[in-house]
Formats: sequence, structure tokens, C-alpha cells
Amino acid sequence: MLGVSACLAGVRCRYDGDHNQDDSLRKLVSEGKAIMICPEILGGLPTPRTPAEIVGGDGFDVWDGLADVIDKSGNDVTDMFKVGAIKAYKELERLDVTHLILKERSPSCGSQLIYDGTFSGIRRMGVGVASAYFMKKGIRVLSEENWVGEVEFYGD
Repeated sequence: MLGVSACLAGVRCRYDGDHNQDDSLRKLVSEGKAIMICPEILGGLPTPRTPAEIVGGDGFDVWDGLADVIDKSGNDVTDMFKVGAIKAYKELERLDVTHLILKERSPSCGSQLIYDGTFSGIRRMGVGVASAYFMKKGIRVLSEENWVGEVEFYGD
């Protein structure tokens, strides 16, 4: 089974209450070929919410206790991001999800790029909190920018 960030399937769960719909991914979900997941919502974060970024590293560093997820108001939301990743993983495991297509640059779901923690729009190499957890658990994580050709077996 394939998992997809809920925002990519058209669910308005982004921090600003919007979505990042990708029509191809929404179609996979509507055809029952993929399931939607949003670790931030599962962690108890509201929509809309104050934007958050990883400060001091990336998602792997968060799990190692070397970095934190801080929102733009200065609140530490690390625990909510970690709880959401764990809850999401339990659901993914239950549904035998082996591949994920997640939203690039997200502090939860980024798989190659995240923001640098300064809220200045600067991107850096790294993964989000949930992506790091899923990768450690053996799930293949791709983004909406690099999944085509990698999971074609889910197509028509």
C-alpha cells in the first residue's frame, strides 16, 4: 500500500489551512490505491496553526535529542511532532504501507529539503521529523517532486 500526505490529496491541513493538492496523488487516493496521512494533525496540532521549523538540525537530530521543532511564536512543539509521527507510523504499519509520498520542505514530511529554522525562507538539506521516523522504521519516503517513476506500480 502507498501512503500520501493528506495535504497533497487536497485536505486543507497545512499550517495555513490550505492544501497542496497534486491531482495525480488525489486520484490514487480516490481510487483506493493510496491512503492519506497527516502526522501534524495526528500529533494534535490545529489547522490553521503557527508555522514551525526544526531548529538545530533535522528530523533525525530531533529523535536524537539534538534539535527541536519551534513555532514562529517561540513555542516548542517537538513533542507534538514526535507523537504525530509515532501515531502515523502505527497506522501505516497496520495498513502495510511500504512507500510514502510526502510534502517536501515540511518540518514533518520533508524527505530531502526542510527550512533552516530561522523562518527566513532559506531551505537546507535534511528531513522532517515524521520522515526520519518512517525511514528508521524501513518505509521508503519520497516527495511529490520525485515519486514519478519510483512507484509506477500504483498507477493505471
